[in-house]
Amino acid sequence: MTDSASRERALEQTVFDEWPTELRALFDGTSLETKAGFTASLILCEANGHLRTSLLGVGELYAPDARTLAFALWPSSRAARALREQAARGRAQAGLTFVYEAAFYQVQLDVRPLSDADGERGAQDALACFVASIETGEAQQVRYARLNSGITFELGATKPAVLERWGQQVGRLRQALLGAR
Repeated sequence: MTDSASRERALEQTVFDEWPTELRALFDGTSLETKAGFTASLILCEANGHLRTSLLGVGELYAPDARTLAFALWPSSRAARALREQAARGRAQAGLTFVYEAAFYQVQLDVRPLSDADGERGAQDALACFVASIETGEAQQVRYARLNSGITFELGATKPAVLERWGQQVGRLRQALLGAR
């Protein structure tokens, strides 16, 4: 194999412990309508060793600063339950994976639950809010192939209602973070 052929196949890898500028903009809680369709996979390990994945959109993710990610889950979800159990034992961890701008991202997170951001809201509207700090992140891409997307979705007829709910969810994450600081 020639040097140029091996360079073409070479994996380009970037390691980070702070959100790159473009990812802070992606997770800033604004312009949700232009970011709809983006999906990240939150991956965690339950006490029994089973891996669980929760798919999150931009309306469930919020990065208030360069090292932090807040996210919202349904309180009854297996992921929320597992993260609360891990935190009760001392340390909760999760991985966040996604495709953005032709690169595959994998971010290792240290997670802790936030207090209920919904206060007196009914259980129907409640969210389990968590805040995570970046332990390490990695972006990977190769020159010979371009990642066009990861998991994506289309909102369809429910788009206005979903965007409204997302705006409220990001607002709840902001409120929960203010109460935690």
